[in-house]
Amino acid sequence: MAGLDGSRESMAAAHWAAREALRRGLPLRLVQAWEGPPEDDTGLRPSGPGSPRDHAHQVLRRALVRINEWHPRLYVAAEQVTTAPAAALSAEAEKAELLVIGSQGFGAVGGLVAGSVALATVGHARCPVVLVRAGEKAEDEHLPDAAGKPATHTAFRDVAVAVDTGGPCDDVLEFAFRAAELRRAPLRAVHAWHVPPGRGVVDAEERARLRRAAQRELAAVLEPWHRKFPAVFVREELHEGFPAHVLERAARGAGLLVLGRRTRRSPIGSRTGPVAHALIHHVGRPVVIVPHG
Repeated sequence: MAGLDGSRESMAAAHWAAREALRRGLPLRLVQAWEGPPEDDTGLRPSGPGSPRDHAHQVLRRALVRINEWHPRLYVAAEQVTTAPAAALSAEAEKAELLVIGSQGFGAVGGLVAGSVALATVGHARCPVVLVRAGEKAEDEHLPDAAGKPATHTAFRDVAVAVDTGGPCDDVLEFAFRAAELRRAPLRAVHAWHVPPGRGVVDAEERARLRRAAQRELAAVLEPWHRKFPAVFVREELHEGFPAHVLERAARGAGLLVLGRRTRRSPIGSRTGPVAHALIHHVGRPVVIVPHG
């Protein structure tokens, strides 16, 4: 499913969702959330011809036509729902395998999928959410050709996944391995490690020991997934540093970055967490946030 608001970001998200639906053999549903005023400045009824809601509906229809033209082998449905965008997308995500939205879109037709709305959707959705920037194209998922030019016939770029060895992350790894398998792309398993707080300054020997321990933990987490997805080539990457900084660097050159979001609720409600929050704002490639226990 893709959320649509008329922005360039949301159209890029819709095209990305269409390509992913074809890879997965699934239909695509375009959803536009409408939360307009009861009456516009001209006094027209909100659902009448020429009203803001009608204009929004025309945006949705044009998007449907464009998606059908670009992806004729895909079954696409479209619907406008009369609910606040974040609530609508979270509710629709209950029925979806995957929700794709623009990461910084500002719709001129009343459907806002940007900033706080995108973060609220990520924080509450129970299915994986993909955030796509404006300008994302099919060739961006692939390596350049021999002449260094963008292409769609070349191999897919790596899928990068953040691996947390300190807790369960099966849903995150399941998504990442499957995404790599569907693309026949390498999987880059990235783990950020650091000297435990309170240890103070450690010498080179102790630092090397800590790194070897982190390497063993990463290998142990990935070992069952190698058996489940034997065709996926995995690169294990360990980097010392803060997770957000490590993962931002790891996302460079990748076609997709996969992150986990713990579904535990805080006193102020569901939230994305500081690492995901930072990466949503700073990574230019599509980012997938996978909820997990």
